Amino acid sequence: MKNTTTSLDETDEVKIKNPKALLTALCFVLMMSVMNGTMFNIAIPDIAKTFQLMPSEVSWVMTGYIMVYAVGALMYGKLADYYPFKTLITIGLTIFAIGSLFGFFAQSYLMVLIARVIQASGGAMLPALVFLAPIRYFPKERGKVLGIISSVMAFASGVGPIVGGFIAGFLDWKFLFLTSACIIIMLPFLRKNLPDEKKREAHVDFIGAFFVAGTIATLLIGITMESLISIGGMLFFLTCFFVRSKYVEYPFIPPHFFKNKKFVATIITSFFGVACLFGLMFTLPIMLRDVHELTTMQIGLVLFPGAICAAIIGQFGGRLVDSKGSRFVLFLSMMILSTGFFVISISTGLHPIVLSLSIILAYMCFPLVQASTADLLANILPNKETGVGMGVFNLMNFVAGSLSGAIIGKVLDIYSPEKSFNPFAQKGGSAAYSDVFLMFVFIVLGAYLFFRTFYENKKRSLEA
Repeated sequence: MKNTTTSLDETDEVKIKNPKALLTALCFVLMMSVMNGTMFNIAIPDIAKTFQLMPSEVSWVMTGYIMVYAVGALMYGKLADYYPFKTLITIGLTIFAIGSLFGFFAQSYLMVLIARVIQASGGAMLPALVFLAPIRYFPKERGKVLGIISSVMAFASGVGPIVGGFIAGFLDWKFLFLTSACIIIMLPFLRKNLPDEKKREAHVDFIGAFFVAGTIATLLIGITMESLISIGGMLFFLTCFFVRSKYVEYPFIPPHFFKNKKFVATIITSFFGVACLFGLMFTLPIMLRDVHELTTMQIGLVLFPGAICAAIIGQFGGRLVDSKGSRFVLFLSMMILSTGFFVISISTGLHPIVLSLSIILAYMCFPLVQASTADLLANILPNKETGVGMGVFNLMNFVAGSLSGAIIGKVLDIYSPEKSFNPFAQKGGSAAYSDVFLMFVFIVLGAYLFFRTFYENKKRSLEA
């Protein structure tokens, strides 16, 4: 009988039993993972009420989850260079389901926090492996599949608040944990359709991983809690990481990654693009509650058309990556994104229906930015380092989302102008929000100019 086991070193396309079934299962588990985060955003007030918590205390439901999730995404990406997907996805989904069930039966706030940390340590596997799957299993349709995956992320981000509001409103916030546990039903389908692969000899620098985790944790704590001590801790861990990477034989993140101008330019461009997109998702619900006094369900309905359009455009954008190239799609998406932010900056004081239509341009760029930058990285990285490279990509995206929310929250706390800097902005008590979206316009344009400056050189390389 022919041996169908493949090696992780192979550069040819790995044959899988049912590509459509595998892609469907991957998209389902990714959607559940993303929704798990956005659903709990809605439940934060209910959790605070249940355990009589201050806002700073209950915020750890999200902060703790994000810290573990961000570092975990990098760790799973690193492990994916050595271990079979089938093994990693089994471990990750099992841990995630255990954490979800533990949270459903939680009797104290501490148990809720422990449940969220367990969820994150398992769920972090999903973005790491799902973004690697197109590179490893669908190389001929990589852009198309990356577009589909990115559109699923955008759709889940938009529909999550609606589902979360419905479950928490009609049942109880603990049922959000039970809903998340349903992700385990996809494990048999994933194991059936994932190929058997051989394990490579592993060289994982766990001390280096600890320094990365310390850097991310202290950075997020420092921003969230305005702690200079934590910022100092971040600088300490970051220094330790770079020193160790210079002298250890197998560093957690190879130093040559940071010497590759194309890799650095793509990562930084993605960081600022995603920071603005997550900033949009963070700011809109606050603005709709503050300025327009909408309920949670109404806010979800305002965001829903954008999420639907993102899901549709993602598939088209993925095909465009394959046909026109990822640099062209990145240019197109950044130009549309900056235009979309400008339109939203003008529309902040208008009727919610107008706002719902105005956010479509920006929302539809979510899958385009992610698909194009992920495809660029796939072309830059050698096969044996795609795992850790995409892990860095996911890590930076999660950090971007966390920092943008924290920074924008602080800006809105202290910034309350009478008139927006945007001369076309409509009146309605929303000048601060208008200026935030106007700031996004300049950040996106600056990020793309940075990309053009450092990615492209005089000896133009072949189109990525």
